Amino acid sequence: MIEIQNIHHRYPDGTYALKGIDLRISKGEFILICGPNGSGKTTLIRIMAGLMRPSSGNIYINGFTSNSLEFRKMVGIVFQDPDNQIVGETVKEDVAFGPENLGLSKQEIKNRVDRALARMGLKGIEEKPCYLLSGGEKRRLAIAGVMAMEPEVILFDEPFSHLDYPGIREVLSYMIQLKKEGHTLVVTTHDVEKIIAHIDRIAILKDGEIKIIGPPKEDLLKELPKFGVRPPCYLFFKGERISWLD
Repeated sequence: MIEIQNIHHRYPDGTYALKGIDLRISKGEFILICGPNGSGKTTLIRIMAGLMRPSSGNIYINGFTSNSLEFRKMVGIVFQDPDNQIVGETVKEDVAFGPENLGLSKQEIKNRVDRALARMGLKGIEEKPCYLLSGGEKRRLAIAGVMAMEPEVILFDEPFSHLDYPGIREVLSYMIQLKKEGHTLVVTTHDVEKIIAHIDRIAILKDGEIKIIGPPKEDLLKELPKFGVRPPCYLFFKGERISWLD
C-alpha cells in the first residue's frame, strides 16, 4: 500500500536527516519505526504524510504520489504534541475542521463528526473548549480529527509522549481498535516498551538509515541497544511479549 523509494532528505543547514530510505508497508499493517532522538523519525513520518517534500526519492500510497489530492485524502497524521494540531475553539469545531476542508456537504460533515466523536469516546463534551481538555482527551481529539477525514493510513509521531499511565493505555487501546478496523498504522517512537506487543513489524532507524527491519522477535530486539534504543523489559526475563493493556 505504501512504497517508499530511496528517500533522501537534507535540511538547508546541511544536515542529512534521511539517507536512502526504502520501505514497503502492506495494507492493514501495524509497523513501528523506532530510533534514538535525531535518527530521522519525525522527518520520515512528515514526508509520509505529505507535509514535506524529500530532497530526492519517491513515496506512493496506492500508486498516488505525495503531491496529489488522492494521496492526501488517504493519509492522516497525529502529531507528537496535540496542541500543534488542534485548531477549533470547541471539541466539535475541531473535529469538523478537516471534513470542512474536503468540501463535503453539511450533512456528511455532521455524520463524520458524530462518528468520530463516538469512536473516540468524546460524546457529551462536544461543546467543551479545547483548552480545558486533559492530555489524554487532547490526544483522543487529535485522533478524532484525523478519523473524521476517513483516511486509510494513520501515522502517529511519538503518540505516548507527555501522557501518564492511564493516558498511554487509553491511546494504545484506540490504536489497536483502528488496526482491527483495517487501518494501516505507522508509529514512530524511541520507547518500544509501550507498543511492542501489538505491532507486525519493527524498523530501527539511526543516523537517517533503516538498520534492521522485521517481525519483533527476540533476535531482532536484542539488537536494539546497539542503535541507542532501550529494549522491552520482558526481553531480560525471556518472557512473551507483554501488553500494557494486560
